[in-house]
Amino acid sequence: DFDGIILDTESALIAAYADVHAAHGVPFDTAEYLAAIGHHDFTFDPWHGFAMEISRDDLEADRRSRNRNRDLELPILPGVVALLDAARKHDLRIGLASNSSRGHCAGHLTRLGLIDRFHFLACRGEAPSPKPEPDLYNRVLAHFGLRGHEAIVFEDSLAGTLAAHRAHCHVVAVPGPATKHHEFPHADLRLASMADADLPELMQQFAG
Repeated sequence: DFDGIILDTESALIAAYADVHAAHGVPFDTAEYLAAIGHHDFTFDPWHGFAMEISRDDLEADRRSRNRNRDLELPILPGVVALLDAARKHDLRIGLASNSSRGHCAGHLTRLGLIDRFHFLACRGEAPSPKPEPDLYNRVLAHFGLRGHEAIVFEDSLAGTLAAHRAHCHVVAVPGPATKHHEFPHADLRLASMADADLPELMQQFAG
């Protein structure tokens, strides 16, 4: 996964919405929005508290601008680079499956100097259905010629862990601030941080 695993873009998105609301003196329902994180088909309208005469397009443009600025300040989450280094040491192929666009994922990975660590990306619109369906993960598996039980997936949301489970992968849940309230019944393991991911131990645990 990308959002919430490599960068905490979800918290940045929530903060950007809150910024716009605060600029107009309108309360932002963070709890309601958090309940929608990780679900591609949620119907939550972030602008429902604004007067109808206020342009939704202008509000969204303001949100995107604030969001971009916040995203550019985000650090790589702890443990990510070490895990990628360990994967390279063990000559493992690394894929990415994300409900976000290729431009979003590849753009950030390039900016952060991580794009060359990934051998394949499967992003929104490049598979029949987004997560929680398994299509994005199946696309990665097919590219590498692997079966699900030969792959370890790191996800931060309920929808992501369900997608990986449906693709028959080993699933490690690593929730962030925006998804720590999620339950993960489909995960094989839950970690507090990517910094807690010990690749040799995980390979041994899932070797069967």
